[in-house]
Amino acid sequence: MARLIIQGGNIVSPDGTVHADLLIENEKIAGILAHADPQPEDTLIDASGLLVLPGIIDAHTHIQLDTGIYQTADNWEIGSKAAAAGGVTTVIDFANQLKDKPFADALAARQAEAVQSIIDYAFHMVILEPAHDLKQLEDDLESLLDLGITSLKLFTTYRPNYYLDDAALWHIFQTMPSGMVAMVHCENDSLVTDATQRLIEQDKTNWAYHAESRPEEAEIEAVNRVMNLATLPVGRSKTYIAHCSTSYSVFDVKQYRDKGYSVYCETCPQYLLLDDSVYAGSQPEHYILQPPLRSEHDRRSLREFVQAGMVDVISTDTCDYNLAQKQANPDFTQTPGGLPGIETLFLLMYTLFCDKLGEPVAKIANLMTVNPARIFGLYPRKGILAAGSDADVVLYDPLPESTISHKNLHYVADYSPYEGMRVKGKVRMTLSRGEIIYRDGEFLGKTGRGRFIHSQPYSTTRP
Repeated sequence: MARLIIQGGNIVSPDGTVHADLLIENEKIAGILAHADPQPEDTLIDASGLLVLPGIIDAHTHIQLDTGIYQTADNWEIGSKAAAAGGVTTVIDFANQLKDKPFADALAARQAEAVQSIIDYAFHMVILEPAHDLKQLEDDLESLLDLGITSLKLFTTYRPNYYLDDAALWHIFQTMPSGMVAMVHCENDSLVTDATQRLIEQDKTNWAYHAESRPEEAEIEAVNRVMNLATLPVGRSKTYIAHCSTSYSVFDVKQYRDKGYSVYCETCPQYLLLDDSVYAGSQPEHYILQPPLRSEHDRRSLREFVQAGMVDVISTDTCDYNLAQKQANPDFTQTPGGLPGIETLFLLMYTLFCDKLGEPVAKIANLMTVNPARIFGLYPRKGILAAGSDADVVLYDPLPESTISHKNLHYVADYSPYEGMRVKGKVRMTLSRGEIIYRDGEFLGKTGRGRFIHSQPYSTTRP
């Protein structure tokens, strides 16, 4: 069978960058060679001057999201194309537990929607009604492993639809199978409810007050409480704190990690690039999300913590609501929360950390490739350019400079929270399992070619 050879690029591995050729055969990486010897039937791709990266993994996405109240304007075809244009070849999205039905039904319903995807995908299972009987709960969670799901999504807020109280969290942590990870959205629901109600009483419900309704203390308290519940002596949970918006959350995770616990943390581009001053600007509705944007101090501290190696994963928490939805009601309590961002994930992080702050490409790429792959059971199939791994590859040109405009992006939000930012570099080509699905602005991947990836339990204290 004909092979594909990516020649003369700078191949990014977890440990650094090497100038070499990448050999692809039968959808897999066949090898990394100092100089490949092409055969007449081989397909050659010239990567001179380009970074050759593992396909980016966005471990926290909301494509075709339906919260029961709001629905994003996208679908899996739109979302996966935007991902491919940004070098994202795998997403980990969410399947919501269905009332009085087994987890298999929730997964099947979500897979039926994702059938449009042009890239590969996995799922976290959102636990909404854990079984009261602990043996049943343990059996239910064990069943997820057979379905190819090794991660849960748990919420400490959004009462009553998503909220789980401490007892429910504790029982889940007690009964989780070894190798499973609990991703937790941490905000103290009582503090959020109280802050929001006080603003309502003062008639302060326009978009400018959004951040005040979800104070950072609500996140900090919930992070500590969740980690305490998850790491008590009889607990055996691996815990992943989602979308840390304040530097205190990351610092507190480090304290537990330093004690030897299996805890991980994630932050997102919005918390590294934006701050709460936008709520006093002319378009505060663009930045309604949960948790909200924080202070400039938090933004700068989070950057420093990424550089110090205290953050495990950077992902987007992308939600493709359009402007009509964002502007339908000037009351922040009635505005859908979430920002679009999947297409600009690596572009923004490369610009910030590699171009501006001088960090090695491999160090930053690891936060969007090998780390999420290992934590969520996709490694070594995904997240690394190594013999036997899926040939998910991104060719990134580090030289071009441009300005972000929503008009040049492929989602349907009609705006970008990063509008007007100067960025360095450009995705030239994206390959998924050895197939070119995006090249210089053209989509070549067929709708529906994406596959559901069975996650495998992975036992490690740190990626």
